Amino acid sequence: MDADLTEVRRAIDAIDAEVVQRLAARERLVRRAAALKTDEQAVRAPARVEEVIAKVRGLAVAAGGSPEVVERVYRAMIGAFIDLELAEHRDLADE
Repeated sequence: MDADLTEVRRAIDAIDAEVVQRLAARERLVRRAAALKTDEQAVRAPARVEEVIAKVRGLAVAAGGSPEVVERVYRAMIGAFIDLELAEHRDLADE
C-alpha cells in the first residue's frame, strides 16, 4: 500500500511541477494584459471571467474531470490573477 501511495504522490508532484510552469506562463500574459487595459473594470472583466469558467467546465467534462472542482480552482486562480493584475495596472499608472 505504501509503495502505491508513494508512486501516486510522485505522479502528483510531477503534475504540480507542470502546473506551476503553466501558471508562471499565465502570469506573464496577465502582466502583459495589465499594460493594455485602461481601468480597473477592464481588469476585472466579469463577462470574460464567466466566459473562461464556462470554457474550462466544458474542458473538465471532456477530460473526465469534475467541472465543479475545475470551476472552484479557476475562480480562485482568476481571483488571484485579478489581484496581481490590479497591482500591476496601478504600478504602471504610477509611472
